[in-house]
Amino acid sequence: MQKTPALACCFIATLALIAHAAAQGYPAKPIRLIVPLAPGGGNDGAARLVGHRLSEALGQQVIVENRPGAGSVLASEVVAKSPPDGYTLYLVSTAFTVAPALYKTLPFDPLTDFAPLTRVTIAPGALIVHRSLPVHSVRDLVTLAKAKPGEITFGSAGVGAGSHLGGELFNMLANVKLVHVPYKGSAISTAAVMSGEVAVAFTNPVASMPHIKSGRLRMIAVTTGQRWPLFPDLPTIAESGVPGYELLLWNGVSAPAATPMTVLTTLHRELTLIMSAASTAEVLAAEGSRPYIEPRHVFAAFLEHEIIKWKQVVQRARINAN
Repeated sequence: MQKTPALACCFIATLALIAHAAAQGYPAKPIRLIVPLAPGGGNDGAARLVGHRLSEALGQQVIVENRPGAGSVLASEVVAKSPPDGYTLYLVSTAFTVAPALYKTLPFDPLTDFAPLTRVTIAPGALIVHRSLPVHSVRDLVTLAKAKPGEITFGSAGVGAGSHLGGELFNMLANVKLVHVPYKGSAISTAAVMSGEVAVAFTNPVASMPHIKSGRLRMIAVTTGQRWPLFPDLPTIAESGVPGYELLLWNGVSAPAATPMTVLTTLHRELTLIMSAASTAEVLAAEGSRPYIEPRHVFAAFLEHEIIKWKQVVQRARINAN
């Protein structure tokens, strides 16, 4: 009986040595980068950019694997249950931090089953309105919404999407009631604003820009905490009468928990070099986003903060994923 603990300790030590030895030769085979969305769109584009350049840096193929479904839950479960050896990575975004609020039970723990590496891209959202709406600023919108509670609609890319949560966060912080109308994708919700089917949307500013220039839409603010360099004259929602408002579009990279520290260090170092390159910034600028790098513990704290934030919004708005 006394030998059992010793044998167990020996076994654990042996596993640790094996993992350490494997990490020393990392990477020795292709890596897969799981994306919780279908091909196409900004998140998938970020994954393919990161995957391609990480492949060049590490000398091994990085295969982008799309696993859409259930608001990122299916992909998260795949990653959480994958071997923690550095050969499965995960492109996370807002959906990852919203899922704990939308679903009563999850087959993983978003805080303990993953090893966060860093955010890699950040981008603004934009508040757009139909050209006929008598609104030219956020203050105008808040005033109108309070005068007509429950009469002004906002479109989104679907229940639980960032564009939906952005609208509900606006409702909560501005103390108004814009009525949510979900669509199957951001392009459709933007078209709905152009046609006047809905009055407002929180959407991608770059994708909307042609319609802004044609006069079919009006962009009145960005959703980031600070003004965005691409739109220096456009105010933020926070500075325009809704203090504390921020909807930052972002992508980050995580790995399964218990991935060896040497592997995590290697990945973080290479991601830092990739995202710091001028050529990377040029590619992302065309999509309206920017490269971003942070220490692992800072990204972990950001994820925890976002999970708490969106739980409050989901509960207040009584959003149901089903």
